[in-house]
Amino acid sequence: MSRTVEIVVGLFLIAGFAAFAFLAIQVSGLNPTATQGDTYTLVARFNNVAGLNQGARVTVAGVQVGRVAAIRLDPLSVRAEVEMHINDRIDYLTDDSIAAIQTSGILGEKYIAISIGGSPDILGNGDRIRETQSALVLEELVGKFLSNMVNK
Repeated sequence: MSRTVEIVVGLFLIAGFAAFAFLAIQVSGLNPTATQGDTYTLVARFNNVAGLNQGARVTVAGVQVGRVAAIRLDPLSVRAEVEMHINDRIDYLTDDSIAAIQTSGILGEKYIAISIGGSPDILGNGDRIRETQSALVLEELVGKFLSNMVNK
């Protein structure tokens, strides 16, 4: 009897650890199948990438289509240059698409959301997304709100 209880408790613990690991992978955004296969590179420049990290998701209509591969400062424009690896099955991003840095929830992770335009010209490997929207910095918004309240 006690041997059976020990086996059931052991199986329960293993299932609990497996569920915890699965949840941790889903919450962290480290989905190994998200960009499986071949990718191509797109580049976008932003005035502010506050909170965006290498490995962050790139989405179209809420569906993950790639990852942020690198973030660096462009010395000529003094803007953040973000390199993205996009799944090669996503071959319909137009040259008038808009890349915006979004936040999951109020204080969640930052990611890039691409809105596809209506141009007939398609972006290819190494192309640049010209229209961008920088990260929204909560501290700046609160500061502006408070300064407006004081000035009234």
